[in-house]
Amino acid sequence: MPSSGGRSPDKRRNVAVFGATSFLNDTATEMAYWILPAFLVSLGAGPAVLGLIEGIAESVASVTKLFSGYLTDRLPRRKPLVVAGYAVANVLKPVLAITTAWWQVLLVRFADRTAKGLRGAPRDVMLSESVEKERVGSAFGLLQAMDSAGAIAGPLIAFLLVSRIGFRGVFWVAAVPGLLCIAIVAWGARETGRAAQRVISASSAIPAHLSARFYYALVAVTLFSLGNSSDMFLVLRAQSIGIGPHWAPLLGLVFNVTYTLASWPAGRLSDRFSRHALAAAGYLVFALVYLVFAAAPSPAALWVMMAFYGLFYALTSPVLRALVVDTVPAEARGRAFGIFYFTTSIAVLLASILTGELWKHFGAPLPFYLSSVLAFLSAVLLLLAPRLTRPPA
Repeated sequence: MPSSGGRSPDKRRNVAVFGATSFLNDTATEMAYWILPAFLVSLGAGPAVLGLIEGIAESVASVTKLFSGYLTDRLPRRKPLVVAGYAVANVLKPVLAITTAWWQVLLVRFADRTAKGLRGAPRDVMLSESVEKERVGSAFGLLQAMDSAGAIAGPLIAFLLVSRIGFRGVFWVAAVPGLLCIAIVAWGARETGRAAQRVISASSAIPAHLSARFYYALVAVTLFSLGNSSDMFLVLRAQSIGIGPHWAPLLGLVFNVTYTLASWPAGRLSDRFSRHALAAAGYLVFALVYLVFAAAPSPAALWVMMAFYGLFYALTSPVLRALVVDTVPAEARGRAFGIFYFTTSIAVLLASILTGELWKHFGAPLPFYLSSVLAFLSAVLLLLAPRLTRPPA
C-alpha cells in the first residue's frame, strides 16, 4: 500500500539496497585501484602506460554515460541496466589476478569504467523515484556515504593484505564483495517503472526540455571540472615534498573518512537549505585545499588538507545530483544525468591533461593555483544562480 508521501515501502527499499551495493562495489574497486600502479610496474609498465589505460577507460566511460542517460528515459525498465553495470564490472575485476601484460589490464579497466557509465544514470533516476521529493538530498547523501565507506574499507583491506598475499591475491579477495554486490542489486532492487506507461511509443521523441536552471548549473560545474584533475596529482604533490608512496592508500583513507561522515548530513541539509549554496561551499573548500597544496608549506599541512578535502566531496557529490533532480522534469532525468556525467567527465579528463602539461613545463604550484581560481569562480556562479535563473513553469 503506498505511503502518504507517494512512495511504496517496496520502492523505498531501493535506498538501502543501492547503499549496500555501493559499499560493496566500491570496496572491491578501491582494493584494486590503489595497488594498480605498483602492479603495472611489476608487469614492466610505467606511468605513461597508466596514463594511457586510465585515459582510454575514462573517455569511453564518458560516452557510455551519455548513451545510458538516453536509454534510461526511453526504456520501460531501468533495473536491467543497473544490474548489468554492476555485474560486468565485478565479474571481470578478478581477471586482474591472471593478467600477464598491461594491455590485459587495459581491457579490464575499459570494461569496469564502461560498466560504471552504464549504471550511473538509471540508478540515480531509480533512487530519485523511490523517495519523496523532500528527501532526495538525504537519499543521495546516504548513497554517497556508503560509497565512500567502501572507499575506506577497500584501501585498508588492500593495505593489510598486499604484503601477505601479493597483488594477485588482493585481486582474488576483491571478488568476494564484488559478487555480493551483484547478488544484492539483482535480488533486492525494485523497478520504479515510471517509464513503463508513458515514455515508450513507436514514433514519439522525448517531449520534455531541460531547463535553463539545469544548463546554468551545468556551466558552473563544467567550469569547476576543468580544474578538477585526478586526485592522483594530489598524491604526486604530496610525494614531491616528502610523503612516501607507501602512504598513498592512507592518504585516500584520510579524505574518505571525512567524506563518509559528512555525506549524509550534507545531503539532508540540502533538503532544507539551498543546494546551490552548499555546493558553492564545497567548491570553496576545494579552492582552499588546492591553494595549500600549491604552496605546500609542510607535510603536516597536506595531511590536514587531505582530511578537509573529504568535505568538498560531501558538499558536492550528493548535493549536485539532487540539484539535477530539482532542475529538470521527471521524464527527462535520465537524459539530464547522462549529459551531466558526460560533460563533467570530459572536463575532468581535460583537466588532468592540462595539469600534467602545466606541471611538466612550469612546475607543480601553477596547476594547483589555477584549479583553486576556477573553483572560486564556479562557487560565485552557483551563488548567483537563484538570481539569474527561474524555476520551470
